[in-house]
Parts: sequence; C-alpha cells; structure tokens
Amino acid sequence: MIQNYITYLKYLNNKLNNFFESQRPYIFCKKGCAKCCKNAQFPYSFLEFQYLMTGYLKLDKSIRDIISDRVDNIKLEKEKFTGDLFRYDCPFLINDECSIYEYRGIVCRTFGLMENAKDNVIKAPFCCYQGLNYSNVMENNDISEEKVQNLNPEVEPLAFNINHDILTNTDFERGFNIKFGEKKPLIDWLEGK
Repeated sequence: MIQNYITYLKYLNNKLNNFFESQRPYIFCKKGCAKCCKNAQFPYSFLEFQYLMTGYLKLDKSIRDIISDRVDNIKLEKEKFTGDLFRYDCPFLINDECSIYEYRGIVCRTFGLMENAKDNVIKAPFCCYQGLNYSNVMENNDISEEKVQNLNPEVEPLAFNINHDILTNTDFERGFNIKFGEKKPLIDWLEGK
C-alpha cells in the first residue's frame, strides 16, 4: 500500500507544484521560515503517519533522539493543557528545517496556498496575517481588488480544493488503491511511540 501512496503523492505533488507556480506572485515561502510548522495540530491519516515513520527510521540516531525528546516534551505539555485546541510545534522541525521533508504529510505539502473552505469561503494561510503568502492582496480576511490591480499580475489570486479531508477522501482511496485510515493530530499518533 505504501507504493500506491507514493504514486498518489507523485500525482498530488505535481498538482501542488502547478498550483504554487501559478500563484508565484503571492507566495513568499522560503527555506528556514517554518511558520507553517509551529503552533498547529498537523492532521495526519494513519497511512500518512506510516509513511512519515518510514522517513523517521532513515534518520541518523542523534536526530531521532532529538525528535523523541521533543515528542516527550509535547506530550507533557498536552497533559497539562486545559484549553479546547492543543497546538504545538512539529517535533520533526530541526533548526527551522523539516528533518523528514520528503515524507511529510499532506497538510504540510498544501500549506501556503489559499483554500476553498466550506460555503465557498476563501481561507488564506495564517502566515498571510504575518506578512507572508497572499499578504500583498489580502485585506480584512478577503482579497482586495485594489491590491490585485496595483500588482497587475498575470494570474489572479486563486483558492484551491486542498482541504485535508478532500485530499484523503474515498475517491482518492479508490483511484489509487489506498486506505488512508483514521485521522488525528500528529502528536496523537506519536503518543504510542
């Protein structure tokens, strides 16, 4: 099943690369930024987690030890947490770089693009409100026509159907002969490790 998932990822990466390329005037991602890897939940399906662990096991033991310590610390923080939505920094982030980049989850691959959310609402990535992706065209949680006109881009800012639930639905499972399985935050998968 992992080989079929790799085939799916090749398909998905091709689509996402085209989306990112088409949105180049609005994308400010760069190596070392890592805002997308901090203060989040990171939804993962069981299949994504299995693939991630394949990459983890290929890491040098010293890196695995760092990650393991971070997982333990996040677990302790989670035990003490009393709010509604526990957020944390990804334990695989080392020196603001993903240690398992080729094995990262779907949510990591799609982050940075605008998403077609429920009821045709456009959802900008949160980094937009920190002066990054799409910040040059967004105003008050909406696309500013004036800002777009001032940029005079070759392509309009677009939102895509990149929601994790959409990209892991039964249509993709049937099409690629895979089973994503249960979905939960990454740290919940790591609790048993």
